[in-house]
Amino acid sequence: MGRSSDQKKKKKSSHIILPGVGSFDFGMNQLNKLNLTPVLNKKKEEGVSIMGVCLGAQLMCKGSEEGKLPGLGFVDAYVKKFPVEVNGIRKKVPHMGWDHVSPVKDSKIFSELRDARFYFVHSYYIHCENQSDILSINSYGVDFHSAYERDNVLGLQFHPEKSHKFGKQIYKNFIDLY
Repeated sequence: MGRSSDQKKKKKSSHIILPGVGSFDFGMNQLNKLNLTPVLNKKKEEGVSIMGVCLGAQLMCKGSEEGKLPGLGFVDAYVKKFPVEVNGIRKKVPHMGWDHVSPVKDSKIFSELRDARFYFVHSYYIHCENQSDILSINSYGVDFHSAYERDNVLGLQFHPEKSHKFGKQIYKNFIDLY
């Protein structure tokens, strides 16, 4: 598995990981600039497994309060900004650090992961409109959807690459089980 923005390599991919750190509009502009949006749309339609991580998961939503551009729309979800105050209690934004996820249904992505904790760093959170898409929920002043799955599309708000053995298992599950 290698990294590539090369369209020819993407066309041969059995799995795609859409990473991302940064702002929503910047991410969408980069996908459009590199002409990867049509490639991702085609791969989704072909049933190729696509996993978005952090901003990558947000880009697969319909849109974000952070930007003006539409997202890829792979899942009926929107990205919202964390409130800095909830019930009179101030919250540090971004939400940063280790946290356990609370699965709400069984999923192959969490296979072999008991009492797992993952690293989060984000100022915006995913809210799925369709409850059946939600894999896990976390809370940081408000409840948010830390993982979702719709058909061949999987989104993770946390960073597996920063989550040590738990993150390695996530990647293994994605490659082996999807």
